[in-house]
Amino acid sequence: MNTCKIPVPVDDSDGDHRWLSIHNRFLSESKEKDADVIFIGDSIVQALQHTDVWNELFVPLHCLNFGIHRDKIENVLWRIQNGELDNVKPKVIILHVGTNNLSNTPEEIRDGLIELIETIRKKHPNVYIVVPTLLPRGQNPNPVREKISRVNKLLKASLDSQFKIELVTIDNGFIRTDGTISHHDMYDYLLLTNSGCKKAFEPVHDLLLQLLSDGEPENDLTPSE
Repeated sequence: MNTCKIPVPVDDSDGDHRWLSIHNRFLSESKEKDADVIFIGDSIVQALQHTDVWNELFVPLHCLNFGIHRDKIENVLWRIQNGELDNVKPKVIILHVGTNNLSNTPEEIRDGLIELIETIRKKHPNVYIVVPTLLPRGQNPNPVREKISRVNKLLKASLDSQFKIELVTIDNGFIRTDGTISHHDMYDYLLLTNSGCKKAFEPVHDLLLQLLSDGEPENDLTPSE
């Protein structure tokens, strides 16, 4: 059984209902604000909103941020099925989630992301869906990095040439020649610093400028190393 494909809310083990409160806030924002772009996903998305990169690159493009710390694919699936994208008419939806699903196999993560994409597509048949690659993690080489790399390869093979779906590479430049990741890019070797956000999300911004100007994306959006 692939748990990535079974929509569930986060288990409220602390009993403070914070996750559901955030979901309800997103529901309100979706009704009150017009957005051309919606980011939805996990802590990488959530943390982006509190950086200079967000303010400089994405606020001018009329973006909403529906990221929640520690969300898994199945949690985002539940949120989408429970209204977060029902009252919006974005031109682009950016989906980043999966790094918290590492107890699943790479194939299960890929299939869960495809389930998410199909769910979004049913609600918004003509929206562009942008899927940034998952980022490496850990200061030194480790099996988790290998699993993440496998997920990215599976996604590339599965999403290539799909209708209005763009996989954008954001993981280049984080692993140095000695195999390490710098705390200047990821302060805890997972979450991004401001400079790390710039490195990861400038390619997303470049793609957004193309999509929002009604132009077709270039064939190769992978930044040079």
